[in-house]
Amino acid sequence: MAAVSTSLRSVPSSASPLRPLRPSLFAAPARLLFSAGIRAVSPIRVAGPRRFCCRATSPIAGMAEKGKGKVEVFDSEEELAVSLAKYTSDLSSKFTSERGAFTVVVSGGSLIKSLRKLVEPPYVDSIDWSKWHVFWVDERVVPKDHDDSNYKLAYDGFLSKVPILPGNVYSINDALSAEGAADDYETCLKHLVKSRVITTSDKTGFPKFDLMLLGMGPDGHIASLFPGHPLMNEKEKWITFIKDSPKPPLERITFTFPVINSSAYIALVVAGAGKAPVVQTALRDSQNSEKLPVQLVSPEGELTWFLDRDAASKL
Repeated sequence: MAAVSTSLRSVPSSASPLRPLRPSLFAAPARLLFSAGIRAVSPIRVAGPRRFCCRATSPIAGMAEKGKGKVEVFDSEEELAVSLAKYTSDLSSKFTSERGAFTVVVSGGSLIKSLRKLVEPPYVDSIDWSKWHVFWVDERVVPKDHDDSNYKLAYDGFLSKVPILPGNVYSINDALSAEGAADDYETCLKHLVKSRVITTSDKTGFPKFDLMLLGMGPDGHIASLFPGHPLMNEKEKWITFIKDSPKPPLERITFTFPVINSSAYIALVVAGAGKAPVVQTALRDSQNSEKLPVQLVSPEGELTWFLDRDAASKL
C-alpha cells in the first residue's frame, strides 16, 4: 500500500463542503444537429442508458459502421455542453447502479469548460458524486498549483464545484520525476484494479475505464500522444512519460493507446473552427499512410464524437 499512497492525491481541504444530494428531474436533451450541412434531424431512443443519436440518413451517421464512432454535431458549443452533461450523467447512473462505482478519465484543454453544465442543476444535485473516481489521461509534470497543471484546471473549473470524495480523486505525485510519476501512477491503477474499483478488459487485460472524456489538439494529438512520436506505438505499458513534448511543458505523463482503447465509453469533444481540418481528416476516408493520434482512438466499447458547428464545418 505504501507504494501507491503518493498517487492518491486529494482535493485540497479548501474545497467547498459536500452538499447533500437532492432528487431532481433530468433536463430536456439539447436539439441535435447533424450532417455536413448542419441540418436538424429528429433524435431517436437507443438501447442502454438514456442516449440520443441520429437516424442514419446522413453520410456522417454511416461512419459509425466504419469504426469511427457516432458523430453528434451541435449548433453551438453551449448545446454541446448541455448534451455532454446528460450523456455523462446517464452513464454515471448506469455504472453506479450496475457496480457501485463510476471511473471517469478527463483530459486538459477546453474539455473541462465543456463539462460546466455538470456543476449546475439538475446534475449537480442528482448525480451520486460519492461513487465517482476521477483520473487524468495525461498530466504535465509541474506543481499542482501551476497554471500548466491539468489538475489545477480541473479543480478550478469542475472538482471544486461538485461533492466528489477527496479520496476518489487520483492525481500524479508532482514531487517525482516524469518517469517516477508515470511509474507511480501505474502502480496506483494496478492497486485500484486489484481492489476492483477499476475493471479490466476481457479482451486485452488492460484497465477498462467506464468513461474517458477526451479533447483533441489542432494537430490531432490525444492525451500527450503526438503525431509521429514513438509513444504512439507503445503496446505494453499502461502509463508512460514524455520528456520532449512538441508543446510545452516538455515533461508529461500519459495513458497509452492500449489503455485508452480498452475503455467502455469514450467521448471525443471537439469545438472550434481551428480543429475543423483535423476533424475532416479523422472522419473522412484518408489516404495518408501515417495516422494521426486521434485516428487511433478505437475503443472496444462505444466512441461518440461531440462536435460544434465550427469543428464540423469541413465535413
